[in-house]
Parts: sequence; structure tokens; C-alpha cells
Amino acid sequence: MAAQETAFIIGVGPGLSASLARLFAGEGMAVALGARNVDKLDALARETGAARFALDVIDPASVSKFFADAVADKGAPDIVVYNPSNRTRGPFVEQDADAVRTALLISCYGGFLVGQAAAKLMLDKGAGSIQFTGASASVKGYAQSASFAMGKFGLRGLAQSMARELAPRNIHVAHFVIDGGIRQGPDDPRGNRGEDGLLEPDAIARSYLHVHRQHRSAWAWEVELRPWVENF
Repeated sequence: MAAQETAFIIGVGPGLSASLARLFAGEGMAVALGARNVDKLDALARETGAARFALDVIDPASVSKFFADAVADKGAPDIVVYNPSNRTRGPFVEQDADAVRTALLISCYGGFLVGQAAAKLMLDKGAGSIQFTGASASVKGYAQSASFAMGKFGLRGLAQSMARELAPRNIHVAHFVIDGGIRQGPDDPRGNRGEDGLLEPDAIARSYLHVHRQHRSAWAWEVELRPWVENF
């Protein structure tokens, strides 16, 4: 009988991360959730049997504690998914420097801290998947969205560098370009975009699982996902 897999999901909210938790738990995985506010995860934890841990992704000590506690509770991870991002909008010349710094730290530096911690465990284990959630801003810098482009470009570069270094060590690093809005529940006000105008988080989650399950003779390092009606 195969050993139970363990999944760590970082940056958990009601959309994609919740869908990942439900899917992974349904696949028989042990799940650990990391978020700033763990109280909001009560219902999801009960539904999936997941453990919850407070986590500030831009604090190295907090990241180290999360991994130590999650490993002690669930075991070393087979898959780690990094979802957090942050942005500040507005004309470039009016951007607040502190807000931009925060956006870069959460979108990119946090990915480095989490990716490094995950890679250390997976190198010891000899296998694993590390997945990063990007956006259309990972490959296109939009007007009045400099901080988001900077953070997401950086995260993509991190993922590509890690993939090239770690793939020969049997660690599958993948980056997902989510090109479009993700539905945040049945009452999402953006529902007026029409049929399939938003990405369904359950459908995205299945793509993440598929990449995790890929045979290592045919690994993808990057996947783009968008609604079929989305222009690109």
C-alpha cells in the first residue's frame, strides 16, 4: 500500500486554496494550511481534516516555525503550493513606496522563503512538488499595476530558476499563469462576465493535481490557465 501523501497549502482563502484543500483531502492526502488568520479556516479544516497554522510568509522565523510544526503534525510534504500575492494600484508616479515594498515581499520574497524551506525537506526525502501561483501579470506588466507585475515577474523567475536546479534532484517545480479572475463563490459580483467568464477554482485545482501527478519523464514547469472566452 502506498504511503499517504502530505500537502502544505500556503496562503489560504475561500477560492483556489480552499478548492486545493478539498481536492487533496479527497485524494487521501494529509493537508496542512498556512495563513495569517487561522480563525477563518475553521470550517475548511473541519471539512478536510486539515491542520491550521499561523504563518507570516515574509518572516523567516514564522516560515521556519510553520514547516517545523506542520511536519511534526502531518509529516514531510510531498507537495507545497504557494498562493499569496499582494498589490497596490494607481498611477506609477503616485505609488506609495512602503506599499510597493509590501507587495514585493508577499508576492515574491515569501515565495523564496517557502520554496527554500520546502526544497530542503524534499531534497532530504528525494522527491516532491513545489507549485507557485502566478497571474497574467507574471508575463505582462499592466498600466497602474507596477507592484503586481514586479512581484509576479519575480515569482516566475524564482520558479524557473528552481525548476532548472531542482528537477535533476527529482523535485518538480511548477509555475501557473492564472490568466483571468478566479470565482470567489456563487455570489461573486463579477459573475456578470457571462458563462465561464471566471475561472472555476475547482477546475484550477484539478490542473495543479495533474501537474503533481505527472510522470517525471514528461514534467511541465509552467502551465497557463484561462477561460476559453478570455482574450490573450
